[in-house]
Amino acid sequence: MSSRRRTPRPEPGTGFVLDIDSLGRRPGSMKQIQRTVAAPARIGLDAIAIEAGSPVELDLRLEAVSEGVLVTGTVRADTAGECTRCLEPVTGSADVYLTELFAYPNSVTEDTTDEDEIHRILDDQIDLEPVIVDSVGLELPLHPLCREDCEGLCPECGVRLAIAESGHSHDILDPRWAGLAAKFGVDSEPSTELVNNEAEEK
Repeated sequence: MSSRRRTPRPEPGTGFVLDIDSLGRRPGSMKQIQRTVAAPARIGLDAIAIEAGSPVELDLRLEAVSEGVLVTGTVRADTAGECTRCLEPVTGSADVYLTELFAYPNSVTEDTTDEDEIHRILDDQIDLEPVIVDSVGLELPLHPLCREDCEGLCPECGVRLAIAESGHSHDILDPRWAGLAAKFGVDSEPSTELVNNEAEEK
């Protein structure tokens, strides 16, 4: 008896599960699938992703081959996230092209390939979710930006530099002068005079 661990059977008609019973196994048989489904969970990266419940458009071709079913086509959905520089909302879309073989049970491909190296057909069903999750993750940017020249946030006060007044800057008080400033009642706000004096002494 084979010790191969079997993937749990997906529920038919839910999420990205496709029923291929009508396709048959004759090599060359094809079936077109065009549908829109709701994303069953958030799909993507920490900074940007397809949100759970968002519509995902599938335009796919299923083709029977000798070792399984070849799935090709496009998956498209809107994405939402935040700019990694200024944290403002970012929207976009994920458009991925799939080319994936799903192996028949007991086929040579299934018997000679590790479970994590190929997807499998279970009870005449194909579960596209793992394929879509991987493909979308590779398609989305690791560091999404609201625009290419985003200046980010001011490191001192956190204001968005895109909306800050012209010449926005902060005078930095050298911490070595903090005790002296407190002793003589100098305003705790950073002082360019103290910094300049230190520079002159050097």
